[in-house]
Amino acid sequence: MVEAVKENLCINRIVGSKTFQINVQGDTIIPDTKPDILSDISANGNVCIYKKEVLEDKIRLDGNVNIYLMYLADAEDNRVRGCSSTIDFTEILDFPGVNQKMILDENVQIKNIECKVLNGRKVNFKILLEVDVNVSLNENEEIVKEVNNVDDIQLQITPLQMNSLIGQNSSKAYAKESLVIENTDTIAEILNTDFNITNKDTKVSYNKVLAKADINIRILYLTDEGRLKKVDETIPVMGFIDTPGVSEDNLCDVKYKLKNIIVKPNSKEEHSIYVEIELEIFCNVYENKDVNIIQDMYSPSKNLSFEETKVSTLINMKNSSNTINVRDRVQLEDIDYSKVCNVTITPTITEKNVLNDRVRINGELELNFVLSNNDENDLTTLSRSIPFDFTEEIEGLNPESRVNLEIVPKTQEFLVDNMDIEVRVDLEVNINSYNLETVSVIDNIQELENSDENPYSMIIYFVKPGDTLWRIAKKYKSTIKDIVRVNNIENPDSLEAGMQLFIPKCSVCRT
Repeated sequence: MVEAVKENLCINRIVGSKTFQINVQGDTIIPDTKPDILSDISANGNVCIYKKEVLEDKIRLDGNVNIYLMYLADAEDNRVRGCSSTIDFTEILDFPGVNQKMILDENVQIKNIECKVLNGRKVNFKILLEVDVNVSLNENEEIVKEVNNVDDIQLQITPLQMNSLIGQNSSKAYAKESLVIENTDTIAEILNTDFNITNKDTKVSYNKVLAKADINIRILYLTDEGRLKKVDETIPVMGFIDTPGVSEDNLCDVKYKLKNIIVKPNSKEEHSIYVEIELEIFCNVYENKDVNIIQDMYSPSKNLSFEETKVSTLINMKNSSNTINVRDRVQLEDIDYSKVCNVTITPTITEKNVLNDRVRINGELELNFVLSNNDENDLTTLSRSIPFDFTEEIEGLNPESRVNLEIVPKTQEFLVDNMDIEVRVDLEVNINSYNLETVSVIDNIQELENSDENPYSMIIYFVKPGDTLWRIAKKYKSTIKDIVRVNNIENPDSLEAGMQLFIPKCSVCRT
């Protein structure tokens, strides 16, 4: 009886990838403790997804946008003031082919915020979010790796190094810190916050993945004296993800998701700002596994049947990180504002080209400046875009490879020189790349009753276009080895159409 020896593999199959545009809208009322709005200056925010769900042919995202509005007060001194607001949203997006068993990975970015002052106490916000979504499914596949009890079995084997999923888990992590400001400053209110996660790293120890990174924090605040001040700090964050069987040889694909943000001034005596950030850290662990895929088989002496199925798997997965240095000058032209109070940085990819062994991207750095002159209550805004390009060498890439990019600001410096602003921004680019390989595998092997109606010892065959020795040998129940030997073929992989071959029957070859 034919015996099939199988090997179990866990495959993280990519079901689909899409990019959605989400419009979030909401109103906020200025608290009674703050003056009316004369005009808005700028609005910035951070987006958090606190719940996600895969439904039948749909996905659901629940989150909020924390918005900071800077405005000019309708008061005698016309001072700059600020107001914060949180706008919740629930979005159900069409995604045909997905279901509750699948896994959702999302990356959400604020593309634009529009604010409209409805009256002195009420503001309407329209926020455009861009959501990159990947949906996957973990599947256990049994692959036939050996066939026993058939002495003359002929196997067509394709060696493949695949990325087999060995573990998947997540963990909560918290970053809590009091950011010290100057002793002479007393905070009146927070005007803007900005968070970027950089310097990501992983280590493996005792069935756990240690994920650690830095959170770069920039906060613009207003003092009681009406001065605009900034505080820049970097705080570390780490989390342990339980992953039984993980080793240092495995590839750990780690993603950080913002779940909640708290920013508030401490007591005036402390001269500090309390920051608390809740993160969820997701980790997929892959093993580089060498697998011999049996794609076809036959026996010259037995009548075998089998079923053929298609399996898609990840191969050649790699993670890499690099830095893009953006250097340029922004002309102020006729604007008589020489102090940079705040800059919102948004990197945007405009073009991505995946080539052999490299990926090339073109993008724009969108800069939104808040500028002042000597009077810090006299502010203006300025928007500029600076192009950048970047090429990363990644062995094994080809035009069919999947490449996911994450670009975040790492360091920034803006120096005013006469009527120019010198821009120095370093962007951290994180790249996850892989290939999807679809292969045929066999299963349900059975031995049928043998019926050889046309016995022969040898036939003459003329090669047709597209023929291979495997197809010819299988059709006539010979072997590649015997055909090569009888015909003195030097290169078995190269057959010319019209070539004459003597095809021996295997039983004759053994006598």
